[in-house]
Amino acid sequence: MLKSNPFHVIALLLILLSNSLFAQIPLPTEAQLAWQNAEQVAVFHYDLHVFDGIKYNQAKNRITPIADYNIFNPEKLDTDQWIKAAKDAGCKIAILTATHETGFALYQSDVNPYSLKAVKWQDGKGDIVRDFVASCRKYGVQPGIYIGIRWNSFYGVHDFKVNGDNEFAEKRQAHYNRICEGMVEELMSRYGELAIVWFDGGAHGPEQGGPDVLSIFEKYQPNGLFYHNLQRADIRWGGSETGTVPYPCWGTYITPSWFNNRGDKDNFKPLKHGYPDGDYYIPAMSDAPLRGYNGRHEWFWEPGDEGHIYPLAELMNMYFKSVGRNSTLIIGLTPNPDGLLPEPDVKRLKEWGDEIKKRFSNPIAETSGTGKIFKLNLPSKQTVNQLVLMEDITFGERVRAFTVEGKTGGKWEKIFQGSVIGHKFIHQFDKQEFTALRLKVNASVEEPQILSFKVYNANRE
Repeated sequence: MLKSNPFHVIALLLILLSNSLFAQIPLPTEAQLAWQNAEQVAVFHYDLHVFDGIKYNQAKNRITPIADYNIFNPEKLDTDQWIKAAKDAGCKIAILTATHETGFALYQSDVNPYSLKAVKWQDGKGDIVRDFVASCRKYGVQPGIYIGIRWNSFYGVHDFKVNGDNEFAEKRQAHYNRICEGMVEELMSRYGELAIVWFDGGAHGPEQGGPDVLSIFEKYQPNGLFYHNLQRADIRWGGSETGTVPYPCWGTYITPSWFNNRGDKDNFKPLKHGYPDGDYYIPAMSDAPLRGYNGRHEWFWEPGDEGHIYPLAELMNMYFKSVGRNSTLIIGLTPNPDGLLPEPDVKRLKEWGDEIKKRFSNPIAETSGTGKIFKLNLPSKQTVNQLVLMEDITFGERVRAFTVEGKTGGKWEKIFQGSVIGHKFIHQFDKQEFTALRLKVNASVEEPQILSFKVYNANRE
């Protein structure tokens, strides 16, 4: 019988202890890192009802088939124009609604006859998904695809289910599930690597009587983000469609999917804040339509709606309360019946991107490193009104509490005291003159890894 070497036993225990400690900090995947580094994402909503001249009504559209699909006729379609406008705003990922609530597919589907094969436009040979992905790659933007299978007015599917509880309904449900699986396989296999697949309202799996889409996604897009069903969610909804999240907003969660742990009765508090000691890395996203200002909320183009494009100041506020609070911002864009993003929208997106660059291009001072105290000594007394903190989240979210102070008149004054830093934390404040600033990490799990500590005198006129 072999005797145990006590040194080997001790070494094994130390390894197990080390692994256990590190296991307490959930780490992002490469796809999640790319998502958070993107910071801004565009989602383009396009469907048949853009062409019907009738104001979009979600509840009605989910149950009312479009009378004539040949109204689809974007004669000036230019997906290059779409993607250039999104990139000008700062978006590094762009997502297209390949199918939405009508069930109409914006590509050449072999399994869904209700697709671009059926229309007269481009002699039934058009493929907007193909054009969209090509434009993304042309402009260096990562492509993503949004698939709406929860509602389908053409097939009579509502909240994943066909109507009825008899054998006929059972067979129709099985048929619809096969169509969904076929479309997912087409979309995941034909267009190269995708940043994300977004199932609108989720994607029930076989356990809930729905199609098996997760296994198809994992087969063809192993490096992408899956959003989402009860089995898996690589990101989470931020609890509203205002393009903002409250502070703090942690990138971790307590379940592998938030779909059945939303906090509906608590104003979606779990989604908005996350859990600092959650076991799963599921960062929040913040979504809002560009045309959502002053009481409107237009995910699809509507005639005469330019007055509801968010003003630049509101977009910057949205940016600070999403990207600046550890969340990725998704902005909804609305191509018109000609197949173009309207010029007022294009102009505002360019203004937005320019304003972000202006405010964050020239830090007064910056530092990074490992530890709990980071000091910025300024060459002389400087006016400061903005700071940016970033953790190196490849090591997970380690900071649990921190304070930022500024030195003025030989004394340190508190500027901000907070909890989560995560991918990025931005704080604006009234102009103050400092000779030095410092970041103090008051509590952490493992040693803090600060990717960046920057301060600015940002022109906010």
